[in-house]
Amino acid sequence: MKMNQFVIIGLGRFGASIGKELIELGYEVLGVDRDEEKVQEMSGILTHTVIADATDEDTLRSIGARNFDCGVVAIGDDVQASILAAILLKELGVKKVVAKAVSELHGRVLERMDVDRVIYPERDMGIRVAHQLVSPNLLDYIELSDKYTIAELGVPACLAGKSIEETNPPRQVRLQHRGAEQDAGDDRRADGYGHAGRRRRHGRHRHERADRGLPGRDRPIKARKV
Repeated sequence: MKMNQFVIIGLGRFGASIGKELIELGYEVLGVDRDEEKVQEMSGILTHTVIADATDEDTLRSIGARNFDCGVVAIGDDVQASILAAILLKELGVKKVVAKAVSELHGRVLERMDVDRVIYPERDMGIRVAHQLVSPNLLDYIELSDKYTIAELGVPACLAGKSIEETNPPRQVRLQHRGAEQDAGDDRRADGYGHAGRRRRHGRHRHERADRGLPGRDRPIKARKV
């Protein structure tokens, strides 16, 4: 189901960042916060902003919260307010509710309330930064599950231009080549990814612990040397 309209409860750094990105992606966003200064700061960026107490059911009804496709509870400094806002969004019938958790206990409470997705921004960012620190060529890292990981890698000079099969990855790791990036001005095409003269994405690979073969092993890795 495609989400078109979002309501964000809490316009701190986390909520404001989500709102700005959703606007950049072309979606409608209503921002709600009790802090007038934060609301004023985002008023020229988001589609609509409201100074309101999202822990009050009548207030959420009056701003039409139930008409939104997705509600994001981005409150980080008041656990009680976060829980109350999430409960009210669920009870009002918002199709999808996503909430930020500031601790494991907070997250467990939100999960018990059947919040559709609980996010741990600080924990998740810490994990990603740790992986980048120990793996210099790792540009970005997202763990989808215990079996699947998406990694954005800068390909070392010794591997540039080689196929996945030529890199000889361990058999228990399955790699799928998802994209490539070349420096601007390079007039070569890279497996149909993008056009010449435009930056292209670094190689993205999905890793799975499995003893099966490597689909697409003969596809060359086209990437910028680092």
